[in-house]
Amino acid sequence: MALKQQIDADIKEAMKAREQDRLRALRAIKSLILLEETKDGSAGGDIKPEDELKLLTKAVKQRRDSADIYRAQGRDDLLQAELAEIAIIEHYLPQQLSEAELKTRVQEIIARVGATGPSDLGKVMGVATKELAGQAEGKAISALVKNLLS
Repeated sequence: MALKQQIDADIKEAMKAREQDRLRALRAIKSLILLEETKDGSAGGDIKPEDELKLLTKAVKQRRDSADIYRAQGRDDLLQAELAEIAIIEHYLPQQLSEAELKTRVQEIIARVGATGPSDLGKVMGVATKELAGQAEGKAISALVKNLLS
């Protein structure tokens, strides 16, 4: 089932169950999908699964950034709402890699690309971000690649 149809079905369930936090997060996802579909001026254009993944990853990142700000400002009410939305959106993302799994995958990529030092950072990051999209945060990938190449 495509993400859009899954979100529509989940919105109906959330409405029936009167789950306001879940409903708000699902409507935000649906809005992002609709905006992406119509951004080229063509109505009803389907988006690719990798674009859906990018949308969801971006949504989670935005909410994490907001949560960090709310945490720093002591706004627990807004912080809890953002954390609830993060948990709901992450449900639609692939399983996140553990630190050990991420290190193993990055080491494989480094070996495959033939990287030997910090000057090869760009080559490794290009491949790693494509292959690990949605499975790990860009910051974590970047920090690990820099660490392994130095």
